[in-house]
This record gives sequence, C-alpha cells and structure tokens, in this order.
Amino acid sequence: MTVDFLAAKLNLEPVCCPNPQKEVTGAYIGDLLSWVMGRAKAGDAWLTIMSNINIVAVAALADTALIILTEGVTVDEKTAETALSKGVNIFTSQEPAYETAVKISQLL
Repeated sequence: MTVDFLAAKLNLEPVCCPNPQKEVTGAYIGDLLSWVMGRAKAGDAWLTIMSNINIVAVAALADTALIILTEGVTVDEKTAETALSKGVNIFTSQEPAYETAVKISQLL
C-alpha cells in the first residue's frame, strides 16, 4: 500500500509528504534512534514519539516509507522543512504506537 493510502485509512495528519506514493511494507516501533537505524526495514512505517531533527536522518538511512509520530507528538518547523528537503514523509497520530501498528498490520 502507499503512504497516501495508509494516511487516509488511519486518518493521519500530514506534517510533510514529499513522497506520497512510497510503498509501505511493514511497521516498526522504536524510540532509540541507533536501534531503529539497525533494525527498521526499508518500506516500514516507523512509529515513534521522538521528534527531534535526527529522526529525519534515521528515516533516510533506514529508507522507511514514513514516520508516524504517535500520541499527538509534533515536530518543529525546521524538522519539517528538513524532512521535506530530504524526501522524508512525516505524519502525526493521536493514538498510541501499538494501536497504530495493529491497524497497519490489518491493512497489510
């Protein structure tokens, strides 16, 4: 499924979405950036509460399909601008990571 399809199904709020047609093939939940770099797979929807600018670099390195900031977390303008320039999709969700991941699993 594509990022834009997933976002619509889960009612995710876009922060930036420069690559809406990127394929989502799984999900990964993690907040320790070094752990995510080594374990998230290309195409994963990465669910996190981390919101600093380093999430953009990690998502780009891991080639995740998108970052979903759970529990209503948002990012600052600089992080959003950097994500846009690097082609990293970021969305927010009011739901916890687990519930979001379960819904993604049901769609895959």
